[in-house]
Amino acid sequence: MNKRVISTGGVPTTVPSPSDVPVAATTSTAGTVKQMPAIADLTAAPTQADFNGLLAKLRTAGILAS
Repeated sequence: MNKRVISTGGVPTTVPSPSDVPVAATTSTAGTVKQMPAIADLTAAPTQADFNGLLAKLRTAGILAS
C-alpha cells in the first residue's frame, strides 16, 4: 500500500511500499522486464543461427520463457 509523505520541499508525495514494487514477469504473473540489448540488422536472409540467437536474447532478457 502506498504511503503519503511530505517531501523536504513541503510538497505531499506518495511513496510505494515494498509490496507495491512490481516483480519480475513470469509466464503466469504480470510484472516488469528489462530492455534487451540491441541486435544488429541482418544484411542477408536470416538463418537458423540468427533466429536461435534472437530467441536466446529474448530469454536472457526475460521476455520469453525458457
